[in-house]
Amino acid sequence: MSLLRPTLISFSRNPTLEQVVVHAPVVRTMSHRFVAGERLEQAIAAVLELNDQGMLGTLDYLGENVFDEPAARAAADEYVLALTALQAAGARCNVSVKLTQLGLDIGDEVCFANVRRVVEHAWRNDNFVRIDMESSDYTARTLAIYRRLRREYNNVGVVIQASLRRSETDVRALIEEGIGHFRLCKGAYDEPEEIAYQEREQVTRKLNDLVRICMAPDARAHHTYAAVASHDEDVINFARAYAYRQELPKDSYEFQMLYGIRRELQAKLVKQGYKVRIYVPYGTHWYPYFMRRLAERPANLVFFLRALTGD
Repeated sequence: MSLLRPTLISFSRNPTLEQVVVHAPVVRTMSHRFVAGERLEQAIAAVLELNDQGMLGTLDYLGENVFDEPAARAAADEYVLALTALQAAGARCNVSVKLTQLGLDIGDEVCFANVRRVVEHAWRNDNFVRIDMESSDYTARTLAIYRRLRREYNNVGVVIQASLRRSETDVRALIEEGIGHFRLCKGAYDEPEEIAYQEREQVTRKLNDLVRICMAPDARAHHTYAAVASHDEDVINFARAYAYRQELPKDSYEFQMLYGIRRELQAKLVKQGYKVRIYVPYGTHWYPYFMRRLAERPANLVFFLRALTGD
């Protein structure tokens, strides 16, 4: 499976393969396991169903690497529409954005104007925006934009990938600045060894280290908030045990998981009184996201191959 992961991630960036895959009926059907739908109303219906099960949501309008300004503005428009619709529906759900969808490949100022508009609208609606972290090519620029936003707004957070060697330094710096509102995850991109840890066990240890740093008393004194985004029960159990030792209330941190993955674990955590938030993607540009989900866990790929062969 270690060889399959970089292969599947490379497939996620292959436009020719995308055209073949997205038109295959069995693949479109299977994508519904991981993607709430292609339309906003389908996504909100999925969020409301999760709310009924005691879970929170974060809505992601799928898309990335936009290279023209009208498309980037249109993505920001969709998020503004989504935030308005979430409020109207009474949904307990925030939004997650990718900066390349909002124009980061065009320029930092174009992107900042778009994401600021989304954050401003969320602030007016008493909601929250999470800035997703993409490949390492964008890490420094993403954190720079996050810092600019936090000078004006406190309703925005960022994602940190434990697989990157720089991440502990980034986390400590943001905590010290008093803007440590994190989603902590392992990382879904294939990165070179000089900038990223390669061994699965090492990445798990680094994620646990970030959880410990963010839940420690000095971090909490700086108003740090940790959302632990993992389906790995070793990570989840580490976070639960450390939080217990620190006497943290269960509502002072949260667990985040992906739509359609480990549903039984999601329900179990809710039953035990933990705050659980589900990442709910929607839209027509689901192919890259879908391929990365297959790359992340062998069980996802097995599920896909069974569906493809009709077993």
